[in-house]
Amino acid sequence: MIPHFRRFAITICSFLFAFLTKKNADPPRRKEILRRLRSLRLVFSRKNEYNGGNMNFHERGGWMPARDNSVASYAQQILTQVKTVVVGKDPVLLWVLAAILARGHILLEDIPGVGKTTMALAFSRVLSLSCSRVQFTPDLLPADIIGTLIYSQKTETFVVKRGPVFANFILADEINRAPAKVQSALLEAMQERQVTIGGETFPLPEPFLVLATENPIEQEGTYNLPEAQTDRFMMKVIIDYPTLEEEKAIVRAKLDEKKPEEVRPVVGANKIMHAREVVKDIYIDEKIEQYIADIVFATRYPERYKLKDMKDYISFGGSPRASINLAYASRAYAFLKRRGYVIPEDVRAVAHDVLRHRIGLSYEAEAANVTSDNIIDEIINKVAVP
Repeated sequence: MIPHFRRFAITICSFLFAFLTKKNADPPRRKEILRRLRSLRLVFSRKNEYNGGNMNFHERGGWMPARDNSVASYAQQILTQVKTVVVGKDPVLLWVLAAILARGHILLEDIPGVGKTTMALAFSRVLSLSCSRVQFTPDLLPADIIGTLIYSQKTETFVVKRGPVFANFILADEINRAPAKVQSALLEAMQERQVTIGGETFPLPEPFLVLATENPIEQEGTYNLPEAQTDRFMMKVIIDYPTLEEEKAIVRAKLDEKKPEEVRPVVGANKIMHAREVVKDIYIDEKIEQYIADIVFATRYPERYKLKDMKDYISFGGSPRASINLAYASRAYAFLKRRGYVIPEDVRAVAHDVLRHRIGLSYEAEAANVTSDNIIDEIINKVAVP
């Protein structure tokens, strides 16, 4: 049973929230007040209780207002529709949807023929978004991605020829088969959501997501992605072969000729943008922020967290962008789990995919066959949980 002071706090926050939504106050100021009130209402009504600086989680009823809960229900509908043509990739589908909601990009490492293109097309159709596919090759030029200026004899002027980057969903296939110069052509698009052609800046459509795939670096004809490039991907997801049952289901789906075009649209761009605003309101406590910062700092200074054995294996740790993306991804994951607040389990669930491409491995790590996932496992086990 909720104590009386918490019940009173919920009532006051709800009253002020409803009152301000009807007032014609200054929009920026009113928006900030509403955001804080919504967070306060979630603080008092959520499952968390603080005892001596520790968090204990007690199961209760629903966690978010009906308006936000209806938005969260779209996520399950999106995944259900995509699964009709994509078999055996439930975790990957969840991370792609989380990246869309958190305004991030995803890097997939896998081998050819495991359904990357089918998945991208299915997501674009379910979300009613435009989709472009760019096949990266050694002879690809930056202008082939972002566009270029073409001289028009009719008008005797240069006109802009927009490239495939002007779409909501970009599938950058085998991105590590192109040289670094071409890979870096996506830097401005991924970070600022804009591209510059001939000295003129053009905004990209929203929502904008880059789904890049790369082959394992051991394969012939591949280039290492620059650190500045990989750091702009929110997550790096490693895909393995499907199981025997999943492969039988894939064969059956192909025999039945199920195509991404048959996927039913569920939401549009406007609802995706609205869902992003809801994700922004997911509450993150200061203790969770400290937990996120400790995990990232442990990748830079492992000796401070009783991880002296890992120091020789790490050449460089995560940047501040790692902390930001870990918080964003944790919010999106909590939203997909229908919670209005982030718990440590959310941070641990996304930590491997957010950090594995941000940790530089030394020669000692390669010699000892230590991977970035092994280092993240040790960090998560050592860093104190709030």
